[in-house]
Amino acid sequence: MISTRWLEKRKPYWDRLERLLDQATRKGFKSLTRSELRELSLLYRQIAADLAALREDRGAVRYSGYLNQLLARAHNIIYSAHKASPSAAVNYFWRDYPQVFRENLNYCAVAFLIFLFAAVVGAAITYHDPDFKVKVLGPGMVETIEKHKMWTDSIVGIKPLASSGIMTNNMSVAFTTFAAGITAGIGTIYMMAFNGLMIGVIGVACWSAGMSRDLWSFVAPHGVLELPAIFIAGGAGLRLAAGLLFPGFLPRRLSVSRAGNEAVRLLLGTIPLLMIAGVIEAFVSPTGLAVSLKFSMAAALFVLLLSYLFWKRDARTPAL
Repeated sequence: MISTRWLEKRKPYWDRLERLLDQATRKGFKSLTRSELRELSLLYRQIAADLAALREDRGAVRYSGYLNQLLARAHNIIYSAHKASPSAAVNYFWRDYPQVFRENLNYCAVAFLIFLFAAVVGAAITYHDPDFKVKVLGPGMVETIEKHKMWTDSIVGIKPLASSGIMTNNMSVAFTTFAAGITAGIGTIYMMAFNGLMIGVIGVACWSAGMSRDLWSFVAPHGVLELPAIFIAGGAGLRLAAGLLFPGFLPRRLSVSRAGNEAVRLLLGTIPLLMIAGVIEAFVSPTGLAVSLKFSMAAALFVLLLSYLFWKRDARTPAL
């Protein structure tokens, strides 16, 4: 059990690290002298050990939460000073990004659940009131479905242009979903719910027209990357909202800054996913490729995505 005497002995070091971080935040990392930089590095390691000790004591949750936030600030400031390079970008996506994703998995899971709930609601309403699909999809798209045609057929003739347009549109949706987190999460929740509702309505509309196989064989190849990317963007928006609503021991401005930094790092992972999904949506999804091959491709991509995100890499594991 952590003693009061131990806490009193360690608190001056915590306060000193906080003062150094405040200075770096206000005046920039270069304002620290060489000795202050060495001190910052030493305090960072020592306080990480303090945090490990506090986590063993259930009665010290308040202090461990404070140190966790303090160390996160220190980590962001220390590593933000590193110069970017192509190899650093590769290492980030290979080694660091999966860890960032797992640390924010709860936010991404909440975004997914909002999407799923809205999809179920949209499907249920459309099933009981077929006219509802006209209000959501518009008469033109509904008429196309009722004629047993896919509204995506026009993509085949303009693949390169369509691919670029799809990427741009999907990234716009992802970035908007993330940025809407600054509205205390209301905008992010709306974006997730709206997209979920659309999927639910389209799913039942195509099912009613006997086009379920056409729909899902089109969605599956690119959707296994595109939809997780949207859930991740939603998770990034909710992470930003959490920093705004629940600052903890930090001033709200610093809490939002820290949450925003982490949310942006989470959002970065959606860019390659959406780029690959855009190419597949233009060149594979709308084609006459065998349905079995499309679903096999989707399954393989999904397994690769899960392996990438959840396989814990050793620090010595080289980047591909």
